Amino acid sequence: MSLDVPAFAPVSGSVSAPVSVSAESRRILCLWLPRLAAERELRRPASAHLRLGEAEAAFAVAEEGPAGLRLISCNAAAEAAGLAPGMGLADARAIHPALATRMRDRLGEARFREGLSRWAGRFSPWVAPETPPDTPELAGEGGLALDVTGCAHLFGGEAEMAARMVEELEALGLTAQAGVADSRGAAWALARCGLGPAPGEDPADALPPGRDGDAIRQDAHATRVRSPSRGGARGSWARPRGGGRRPGGDAAELKPVQRGPVAIAPPGGGRAALAGLPVAALRLPPATSAALARLGLRRIGDLYGIPRATLARRFGIELPARLDQALAQAPEPVSPVRPPRPHAVRLTLPEPIGLRHDLEAALGRLLLRLCERLEEEGLGARRLRLAIRRADGSGQARELGLARPGRDPVRLARLFDQALDDFDAGFGIDAVRLQATVVEPLHMVQRRGHFEAQAEAESRRRPGGGDDFADLLGRLGSRIGLDRLLRFEAADTHIPEKTARLVPAAYAAPRTEPWPAPPGPRPILMLRPEPIRILEPGRPPPLFRWRRLERRVVFAEGPERISPEWWLDDPDWRDGPRDYWRIETARGERIWLFQTASRAAVARGEQWTWFVQGLFA
Repeated sequence: MSLDVPAFAPVSGSVSAPVSVSAESRRILCLWLPRLAAERELRRPASAHLRLGEAEAAFAVAEEGPAGLRLISCNAAAEAAGLAPGMGLADARAIHPALATRMRDRLGEARFREGLSRWAGRFSPWVAPETPPDTPELAGEGGLALDVTGCAHLFGGEAEMAARMVEELEALGLTAQAGVADSRGAAWALARCGLGPAPGEDPADALPPGRDGDAIRQDAHATRVRSPSRGGARGSWARPRGGGRRPGGDAAELKPVQRGPVAIAPPGGGRAALAGLPVAALRLPPATSAALARLGLRRIGDLYGIPRATLARRFGIELPARLDQALAQAPEPVSPVRPPRPHAVRLTLPEPIGLRHDLEAALGRLLLRLCERLEEEGLGARRLRLAIRRADGSGQARELGLARPGRDPVRLARLFDQALDDFDAGFGIDAVRLQATVVEPLHMVQRRGHFEAQAEAESRRRPGGGDDFADLLGRLGSRIGLDRLLRFEAADTHIPEKTARLVPAAYAAPRTEPWPAPPGPRPILMLRPEPIRILEPGRPPPLFRWRRLERRVVFAEGPERISPEWWLDDPDWRDGPRDYWRIETARGERIWLFQTASRAAVARGEQWTWFVQGLFA
């Protein structure tokens, strides 16, 4: 792609030498993706049926809110049909019955924004994602802010760089617009409003129909030229002879320029570029924009002659602060979100290896390096991934979970004993990589005195309190999975069948205090309540039939009344309190009976019904 740049735009076609940059000449580039949520869904293979050649079916992303289902993002076809973010789903289907919709995936959008931030790192090391407000009208948008100071000359100038970013995003199926200025606020406004309405037009024309002042959309503005991927033709940059900016030229002589989806304010020209934009381009709340409009202050240029103190006294401190940020009179840095540092080490071998002890030696060296790095950061590995690359280009990997975070290379090497047997060397292994995919804080504590040392030794002797037990869980988990290793934990309840619960052994802290004693004797085998047939009435019944056998009671002890947990709706305890008896039959069986006024018994005309719930030793 070749672009011609006007005399007041950055030089294109030749890479200039880097120059020293002062704080006054800082340059910010903002990217705006107005249909991010909808176009992200359309990129998925499951949405291929919505892409009919060059045309697209009307599509929107909806989300449940206080006012019901509302659209948060629409593609170009849906907007052409008269739909817009913030519209109710029922109203949208009434306007366009063939509308295809999907529910919003917040987690997927967050990951997609992170991926876009990493992609933009090709153009500048200072990239910050812009999170839109959580409102139906703006929630489906997205944006990026880049500090491109000293970077534009690497791509042929600011115009070439911005156009290249927009084209690459359009190749990914994303609508994008860019703005470049001296401040982040000015670049943000230019990316969304361009250079504003033509002279004599209402500033509200820069906003789309049906949107509030804070919802700045450039697609309804007359200066917006459709990109090639959307069926339009991008305007060309006209560069006169002689190259770019005139050496020693006055910045006041440079004029802002817009061609297609890229708007650029020259260095020092942000004030003139913003003068014709609506006041909503200052990122103001809708109420503030409406109040300014009622007073006839519709353009940003209308605020230039008003003292900042007057604006703050009438509209609050946010308005003059946003105005100063847009005019580069107040700092607004781009704070990049650094991706987490991967905790991984790699060993490339000069000759392929195939023996187990060679792989053990390579693993030992990698564990030493990885544990040293984790110790520097105060972290411990919770999950490790060992991968090999064979000489023929194929690979194999194995993951290992730990019950506790650790960074002892000797312990970790023992956990890999069984995992190494699963690796097939093939024609030889020429590279080994070890990565801690999950890490947790791990700080070593120095014990002071004999009492603390004795307490620590006692805790290690308890079941589940030492490293040996954690290593056992790790070895078993490498075979069947840590999520399948369960153990019992005491529950805070008086209901007999709920006094213990199963929890993952690797993720639950071991219980140090003794198991709480029950209020009375409890059976060793707990059963689900099984009804019995009363042959001789009594309390408890002297003779009853259970599991097709008659049983006569020779000894009984009770009753013990247990009431349900009234704050919980347990279907098994909806019949009310239970009276429990411990009985012994002529057969020598020790049974746990209870009686309750069940609804089924009351329906049959009976007052009480009996059940068996457990067997004693």
